Amino acid sequence: MTFSATTILVIALVVAVLVAVAVWAYGTANRLDRLHVRSDLSWQALDAALARRAVVARAVAAAVVPTGYAFASPPRPELDGKRLAVLADQAERADRAQRESTENRLSAALAAVPSEALPPQLVAELADAEARVLIARRFHNDAVRDTLALRTRRPVRWLHLGGTAPLPTYFEIAERATTSAGAGVDEMRTSARVVLLDGAGRVLLLRGHDPQVPDVHFWFTIGGGVEQGETLRETAVREIHEETGLSVDPSDLRGPIWRRVAVFPYDGEVIRSEELFFVLRGTEFTPQRNGFTELERRAITGHRWCTAEDMRAIAAGGEVVYPTELPELLAEAGSVATRDEEPGVRSIR
Repeated sequence: MTFSATTILVIALVVAVLVAVAVWAYGTANRLDRLHVRSDLSWQALDAALARRAVVARAVAAAVVPTGYAFASPPRPELDGKRLAVLADQAERADRAQRESTENRLSAALAAVPSEALPPQLVAELADAEARVLIARRFHNDAVRDTLALRTRRPVRWLHLGGTAPLPTYFEIAERATTSAGAGVDEMRTSARVVLLDGAGRVLLLRGHDPQVPDVHFWFTIGGGVEQGETLRETAVREIHEETGLSVDPSDLRGPIWRRVAVFPYDGEVIRSEELFFVLRGTEFTPQRNGFTELERRAITGHRWCTAEDMRAIAAGGEVVYPTELPELLAEAGSVATRDEEPGVRSIR
């Protein structure tokens, strides 16, 4: 039995198409699996942040006792510590279907407690707990969005590449217009930063200065402020491209792994910034300046791939490296870059 050249060509094309579809399906299924793991881990982180806030809420309830007394204040009838404690218990014990509504009621009750009604230490603890909930919710919703975007594509649904895993769901909770310390949310700039590593585990740092203080130089990681409509991960990808010329896939980023809050003067303004750090493993390359703004062209004067010892030597020479803990954290970043699972977020200086 013989086949014509046309038949052989058709068979070869069919086989090639089938192989291509199989490779695509395998890769997509693996990516979906990673996205589901990411959304599950982000929910666990959010659940832990909400649980910690409930614990802090009970401490707030103890400070504003049922009779209306508050720290160093006369009785205030609008402060109902007993109700606040009940709401904290309900939020902590609610199932997933009721969690949003109970957490929103707790948020409203906490928002009614003025900062001056609490001891200063408790104000700081509540502010930190609320900030962690805010960050964890953003990470979770970002993970849910990315998972749903891939899971709902027609080819993915037709081939059942998502298996039987349930679709993840967003978690919506009201955010306070002001922090517990009384500062407006708009005064805090959220930034995505990237610990960009080469094959040897060195981190890419940029050297710059305040335009109004040109004689004082410092070193910092790739990154910048989140623009309207962007997610943290999208900001990180954009900043990598603008500040180095490198184009990366958002899924290659690990994290965020660290959170840093910094207040510093720059170009005549005082900047209050919440910085979230991603990790990306790559290879050494020469960064390009094509995406720099005019201000960045004037303020950023160089770059260097640095080991931990290099950064310590820079600091010993009088130029600060930000974050200041980076030499001690570099090994942790390298470890995170080699793992598939998404890490938790912790605070650094």
